[in-house]
Amino acid sequence: MGARRMNGYTGRVLRIDLSKGKIRVIDDEYQNEYERFIGGSGLAARILFDEVKPGVDPLGPENKLVFMAGPLTGTGMTSTRYAAVSKSPLTGIFGEATASGHWGAQLKMAGYDGIIFEGSAKDPVYLSINDGDVEIRDATHLWGLTVHEVGEFLKKEIKEEGFKALAIGPAGERLARIAAIIECYHGSAAARCGLGAVMGTKNLKAIVARGTGTIKAADKMRFMAILSDVLKILAKNTEDWRLYGTAGGIGPAERVGDLPIKNWMVNTWLEGVEKISGETMAKTILRRPAACNRCPVACKREVEVKEGPYAGTEGHGPEYETVAGFGSLLLVDNLEAIAYENDLCTAYGIDAISCGAVLAFAAECYEKGIVTKGDTDGLDLTWGNHQDLAKLVHMIGERSGIGKLLGEGSRIASQKLGRDSDKFAMHVKGLELPNHDPRAYESIALGYATGNRGADHLTACSHWVERNLTIPELGYESILDRFATDGKAEMVVKMQNYMAVMDSLVVCKFDLQCGVTYTHLSGILSSVTGIEWTVEKLQEAGERIYNLKRAFNVREGVSRKDDTLPQRILAKPMVEGGTKDHVPDLEKMLEEYYKIRGWNSDGIPTERTLQRLGLP
Repeated sequence: MGARRMNGYTGRVLRIDLSKGKIRVIDDEYQNEYERFIGGSGLAARILFDEVKPGVDPLGPENKLVFMAGPLTGTGMTSTRYAAVSKSPLTGIFGEATASGHWGAQLKMAGYDGIIFEGSAKDPVYLSINDGDVEIRDATHLWGLTVHEVGEFLKKEIKEEGFKALAIGPAGERLARIAAIIECYHGSAAARCGLGAVMGTKNLKAIVARGTGTIKAADKMRFMAILSDVLKILAKNTEDWRLYGTAGGIGPAERVGDLPIKNWMVNTWLEGVEKISGETMAKTILRRPAACNRCPVACKREVEVKEGPYAGTEGHGPEYETVAGFGSLLLVDNLEAIAYENDLCTAYGIDAISCGAVLAFAAECYEKGIVTKGDTDGLDLTWGNHQDLAKLVHMIGERSGIGKLLGEGSRIASQKLGRDSDKFAMHVKGLELPNHDPRAYESIALGYATGNRGADHLTACSHWVERNLTIPELGYESILDRFATDGKAEMVVKMQNYMAVMDSLVVCKFDLQCGVTYTHLSGILSSVTGIEWTVEKLQEAGERIYNLKRAFNVREGVSRKDDTLPQRILAKPMVEGGTKDHVPDLEKMLEEYYKIRGWNSDGIPTERTLQRLGLP
């Protein structure tokens, strides 16, 4: 690519040395990497691999935190997303979180592809980006505030309209390893892997961005033609999401055994599911659907609870993962309580998926007598007791009492509790399982086990091909048998590479589920950047990115021993429901997966594979 130009990339990255209080603009340093790592999490992973040495303390000043937009961010292609990448304090390996909302587009329109934070400020600060004006500002008056309160203070402090802000809450300040980064006013979260704690250890309270520039396409007519087709597809295929949000999937998930219930011990809960479904939300507490910047889907929810013990709860509402995590996982059938706990996670800056999982871990420890009321300050953690479970979320956010232990995540909490409590800690590589059951879709088991950030259904989204999605471009012209093992390793590899591309563009993965194709993505990327991309070229870039992230993890000691699942998943089939008598055959799939990936039998990428992909 030539010198800095507005063809998808600005060519500029901010480097912020918080220890020295210095700001540097990097011009065109990464332009040779665009065709290899695309942008977003791919380019951020390359920076992290180069600049963070093995063994670095994730909560030390030597760790770096990279925010990166993609070449499609801000173009109108449902791509207001950004990627946040760092060494995870929760897992100790590669950590990433992508988020939607509005902030990513403002960063690009301000003229920057990304930000690299290094070092640690002596006192709390926030970063202000207003087009070309970048300033490190004092944030001592913001420290200790919730994300909601930070947003209100910034409205008074920043005079220009149109700014967007990311912030951490008290959980991140107090270094909870399940802390999230939240967009003020919108509620979208870069939640997974505890990156909010990385901001906390750097004394970085918020990042404000405002931009008045535009993102130009190299071939505007081609871009508009493809974008028009994409928007028509999304408008046609997303009516249910507008009506019921992602929580509309709770009922179908329960029917096939995909919904985790009572900390993954139960497979059916029909009466409870009906009380917390997206359909019930639409009839009760829903105020209106909400959308990310320029997105026609509007799958987000704005809610308001007007009566009962949770009256006053309003704003960003619960989605599928939150309804499952604070609902079925805990046997809580009170939708208002779920909305309240979701709002607590937003305010405190907590990963809602990990929070629901650690609450379920605590509830089972309570049931088994490992944790008692003496440990919980008198809280009764009986399954379904939403009042006391909600109080426990407060304790996690404030890091008080047993909440301080649970804020460390289920793996560390189980290690400290002992007494076989590790059997109840549902995680892979330290990252709590999202709320999709590997016993329901064979490929999820392999995807969780080999995910670069740990248990993660979005690393591959492979279960969509076993549920309702065909991808002829990858050879999948019909829905695959969800319980079959044969061929799943190849499919997971292809889908992991595909999702690595989407996380690097950075676009919403729901586009794929709604009918947007690889051909659409390659065409629109080509029209924006002026670089011709084919489906095959994108898949190769995705493979390169996935292997780079694995290489980062290998340097931290990850190998086959870590590519596994909780024994509850591998050894305990359900006795009823949609997955009755089935457990995944992980070992068989792993053998095939490593061969297809070009990794050795211990899960290490071979030198030949790295050379083929042009990796160091």
